[in-house]
Amino acid sequence: MSIRRTVTPTGDPAWLVSDYRTVKKLLPDPRLVRTHPDPTVAPRYSESVVFGPPAPETPTSGADHKRMRKLLGPWFGARQLEEFRPRVEELVTAVLDDLAVRDRPTDFHEVVSFPLPALVICELLGVPPADRERFRGWSEDTADMVDPGRSIAGYAALAEYIGELLVQRLEHPTDDLLSSLAAAHQEDPEGFPLAAAAQLGGGVLFAGHETTVTAIDTGILQFSLHPEQQQALRIDPSLVPAAVEEILRSSMPLPGNTARDDEAFGLPRWANAEIELPDATIAAGDLVVLQLLEANDDPVVVGAQRGFLSTRQPNPHVAFGHGPYFCIGAPLARLELQVLFSQLYRRFPHLEVAVPPEALRARPNQFTGGIEALPVTW
Repeated sequence: MSIRRTVTPTGDPAWLVSDYRTVKKLLPDPRLVRTHPDPTVAPRYSESVVFGPPAPETPTSGADHKRMRKLLGPWFGARQLEEFRPRVEELVTAVLDDLAVRDRPTDFHEVVSFPLPALVICELLGVPPADRERFRGWSEDTADMVDPGRSIAGYAALAEYIGELLVQRLEHPTDDLLSSLAAAHQEDPEGFPLAAAAQLGGGVLFAGHETTVTAIDTGILQFSLHPEQQQALRIDPSLVPAAVEEILRSSMPLPGNTARDDEAFGLPRWANAEIELPDATIAAGDLVVLQLLEANDDPVVVGAQRGFLSTRQPNPHVAFGHGPYFCIGAPLARLELQVLFSQLYRRFPHLEVAVPPEALRARPNQFTGGIEALPVTW
């Protein structure tokens, strides 16, 4: 087991857990939560309003989480997404058509990696696609780990924007997720106020594109570094599902590769009771950071085959978490990645990153991690 005391990017004390078995054991543990009885004195993970300080613990915290899963679950279920697949295929074709007419080299991040997840989540939510540059800026502000003022302002702007759309859906409902949230508010305006619906919708908009952008960029880089695996994927589309799982295993929405040895980067949780582990005792109120990226690279997962292996099976990674907080949008992310990588190398068999990996610029102040640009040629 690997657990040690460390500090977060804010300098606050934390426990860092990085081995697969312990991470998977702790992810569903009800004693590790996102709330704290007094967030003002709790250790902080970052200065971001999202995954920075814990949320305040309230009598309805558990019920609110169940409501969220109940409201969102049907929109990310297998039946709904199978019906949605043809539209995702159309959107993938459109962004690849755009890529095809660009001069070379061009920025894959700007032409494909960002627009595709943004267009998909806009379609599902019912957000005007033309507004994607606006919420892109707010999302980047929200994810800032260093500047709390910028993060709070971005989060507030995103929630206000979704709130305005919800008011429109109250008057003119359509077949989209925002209309579903508006209907839930109408049924229980006190238990589910409009502000709560706006925060939930804003969270879906934020999470629904930011992390998938990082995964797409990761896949392009990995296949560029392993052209033999790229060629195999192009020849045999049946390899796509396994390749997507490997992309997810090696891609985390956290800047793990930029962390200093004395800092904890990962998924933050706060202990609401004492937790006895073989090598440590976590006290109530302590911050625990679960290092999913390292856990996914544990020998338990990869065995002797380290590095990127697009045919890896089984692949029991925890990129989407585990247990009651398992990412509800995981099926949508998988769908997007599968459709994209099914089309991409058939249309662009020689696509590769146009610069050395060390020339790519990371976004170290964004808890969603990722890179600023991904120049490619084909």
